[in-house]
Amino acid sequence: MKNIIKYIMLFVFSTTIMFTQKKEFREIENNAFDVGEKLTFSINYGPITAGIAEMAIPSMKKISGRESYYITFKVNTLPGFDTFYKVRDRYVTYLDKEGLFPWRFEQHIREGGYKRDFSAFFDQRRGNAKTTEGSYEIPEYVNDIVSAFYLARTFNFSDMKPGESVHLENFYKDQVFPLDVIYHGKETIEVEAGTFDCIILEPLVVEGGLFKSEGNIVVWLTDDEVRMPVKVKTKVVVGAIDAELKAFEGLKGKLTAKK
Repeated sequence: MKNIIKYIMLFVFSTTIMFTQKKEFREIENNAFDVGEKLTFSINYGPITAGIAEMAIPSMKKISGRESYYITFKVNTLPGFDTFYKVRDRYVTYLDKEGLFPWRFEQHIREGGYKRDFSAFFDQRRGNAKTTEGSYEIPEYVNDIVSAFYLARTFNFSDMKPGESVHLENFYKDQVFPLDVIYHGKETIEVEAGTFDCIILEPLVVEGGLFKSEGNIVVWLTDDEVRMPVKVKTKVVVGAIDAELKAFEGLKGKLTAKK
């Protein structure tokens, strides 16, 4: 009897240890962004200002026991443009503060007559994504499209040559897609928010982009630690659009790239 009790106690003790062990996650230095950052862009369709986009980190939230950045991205066409092509898009991601990987992603698309709502919880401990459409295996530190963008802001591109790329993986719908970010060099550009020295990146988005219609995307980020997005050129179902920075607030670091 004593031996049976002993074995039971050993089993309970070992099982408790197994379930209380915590997975060791990566830690990435982030000098680019923090809570309070808010970036506002004008969406230009040719010479017409068609809408407004906003990228913001309004707060921190705890998810799966981890402190995470609550990040929102919204795109709305202006009332005068709604009759032509109405857009009301909203994206949300919960980005782990220390490891800069996502725990949850939401996509709510309203573009013309097209409507889509999608969400995914990334169980980064078990390598599983639970979505509105099913459950799928994922690689370690897989990204959604918004978390990939913020992660890329922390990369050091100073030693890269034009044409070189960084490889990421983007989960969307029911599978993982490659997401290569190509470095295209540097350029000084002027937008409503000012004149900035920038680096030029091209994320090769296969699926799950920031608009319904996938296409070529080029992004200008400030050439400093903040890596603030200044301009985005992309294609949507109705043609090409430019998103240009018009206002910013709550930056984490010093914006040395502003002229």
